[in-house]
Amino acid sequence: MNTAGHSEATAHRGLELNPFRGLRYDPDRVGSLASVTSPPYDVVVRPDGLHHLQSADPHNIVRLILPQDGTPSARNEQAADTLRRWRTEGVLTTDPEPALYVYEQRDGNGMLQRGVIGALRVSDPSEGVVLPHEDVMPPVVADRAALMRATRANLEPLLLTYHGNGAAADVVERTAERPPLLATTTEDGFHHALWSVTDPADVTRIQSDLANHQALIADGHHRWATYRQLRAEHPSPSPWDHGLVLLVDTARYPLRVRAIHRLLHGLPVADALAALDGLFRVRQLAAPLPEALDALADAACSGNAFLLAGDGGFHLIDRPDPDLLARTIPADRPAAWRSLDATVLHATLLEHVWRIPEDSPADIAYIHDTAATVAKAERDGGTAVLMHPVREEVVRDLARQGVTMPRKSTSFGPKPASGLVLRALEI
Repeated sequence: MNTAGHSEATAHRGLELNPFRGLRYDPDRVGSLASVTSPPYDVVVRPDGLHHLQSADPHNIVRLILPQDGTPSARNEQAADTLRRWRTEGVLTTDPEPALYVYEQRDGNGMLQRGVIGALRVSDPSEGVVLPHEDVMPPVVADRAALMRATRANLEPLLLTYHGNGAAADVVERTAERPPLLATTTEDGFHHALWSVTDPADVTRIQSDLANHQALIADGHHRWATYRQLRAEHPSPSPWDHGLVLLVDTARYPLRVRAIHRLLHGLPVADALAALDGLFRVRQLAAPLPEALDALADAACSGNAFLLAGDGGFHLIDRPDPDLLARTIPADRPAAWRSLDATVLHATLLEHVWRIPEDSPADIAYIHDTAATVAKAERDGGTAVLMHPVREEVVRDLARQGVTMPRKSTSFGPKPASGLVLRALEI
């Protein structure tokens, strides 16, 4: 059964978000809602983090989004079997009627994010409706596609942003004044709440408003590429014409944009610095991490800057040699792309100065947490390259030009928790 409500395969403008019958945990069948949630699959990268989630509850969503045992095919079948069993046992139950879902996240520092979860029509980049800003790696897309084929489900929502400040955001705020369907606080201190929107008038208000907008992929490039691949595999109309997303209006609820740092496994800090002689200005900072990051932010206001760590100290590198940049960065790309720190890092430092392949997990890791990146570099004898975040408006402007940034250039957040609502493609 198609739970998204397909329209004819004709030209569309704007975002087309449809209600669906959410698949949700029965709170009486699990230890707690917090114990069955997880960060998105690509944030759960450490084995200890995976084990912690698996131990939290035998029904934690990580058993679906990151199955572990056997070959890739066996793991995907394991996830499909687990999903079927949980549905049969009533651990996961289907809501009685299609709905859009208002989702709220709060922390103890005054951060508030709200958005609407629904089944979004999958579109091609040429339509200019959903804008990617990063490239994807085909093996990751293939992995996610195999899992979705096996489970026939969208197990976690992508995070998309748009700039509206209109009727959809009004409905979101009004809905959040009611008692929620569910509420829980996860161990990271975030409070999560979910409401359903089933009133036809409110659904229409949201849909009509969104039809005037385009969205930026904030988190989930590989899953959006997976949606597109699976849609192409199935004749339309089909449930694969839509994919599960969370849309956040950043005019009302600005997201936090953080950097994703690099850990260079086999490159000691001393060697990294020696290779920069005459190519960048290098300054050693006698300061703790917070003050070193402040110095990085100040330097980034004037141009490309990075913070290297791993030897017990911090080294600020900035003012790259203009001739070096001219030799290493393609001149046929927009100026905003050429000046990105991530561009300079990948095209100049990694490829030409340090000669490290960016796609090799044996050579480079991508880590969101600043202190964790530094600690691991110091423990393993590698180099931590700390980045300064890119502004959201720069990301959106490049995406509108059809220009993709280097992979892992940004980290938008907070990211939606996985496990609060799923979309089954067959009810």
